[in-house]
Amino acid sequence: MPINIEYRGPADLPEIIPVFPLPGALLLPRGQMPLNIFEPRYLSMVDDSFRDGHRLIGMIQPDVAHSPKNSDKPALFRVGCVGRITQLAESGDGRYILELTGVSRFKVVEELEVLTAYRQCKVDFFAFVDDFTARMGEDQVDREALLAVLADFLKANNLKVDWEGVESAPNEALVNALAMMSPYGPAEKQAMLEAPDLKTRAEILIAVTEMDLAKKRTSGDPPLQ
Repeated sequence: MPINIEYRGPADLPEIIPVFPLPGALLLPRGQMPLNIFEPRYLSMVDDSFRDGHRLIGMIQPDVAHSPKNSDKPALFRVGCVGRITQLAESGDGRYILELTGVSRFKVVEELEVLTAYRQCKVDFFAFVDDFTARMGEDQVDREALLAVLADFLKANNLKVDWEGVESAPNEALVNALAMMSPYGPAEKQAMLEAPDLKTRAEILIAVTEMDLAKKRTSGDPPLQ
């Protein structure tokens, strides 16, 4: 998804961003994430992102394991990914249907005390400076292994895919799209998000999928959905 602004490095992004905590949500640089926004606080967040001119939202997972039980403000994982709103439509019933395009991962420096109903964090992008370079390290990805495990996963789940599209996709787009669409839990999604490079992200995705398939073969249980 092309965007109308070029982010060349961490200095091109604001130090304070709104964050949207969402379990199981994985946004990666240059990946696309559809969102259905209906809560008033997040509708305000979208409106403010346009009013402020940056059109940025930080996607981050709540860290339930380190949060008080039934908390309405759970702790956050320390790493998320900021995305720019590249498509937006109004539903007619008060919702926004939008798409985020990932820009860069970030580390949370601190969560701020704010008057807005949505949460905001001071963040650091410098730990992920490679995110600003498209297709960085994709030559190191074991594409053959990735496609093999994808084929096994599809067969085990009776799914089909456009193989022509898969085979023509660059490694970065392929790895990140499969990671974002994968049916695994918050811990696995966070591990893929925090992977130091594309090669490691692909290896985590392959390992998690192989474990899921092995579990299905030995126990007869269905794979993760």
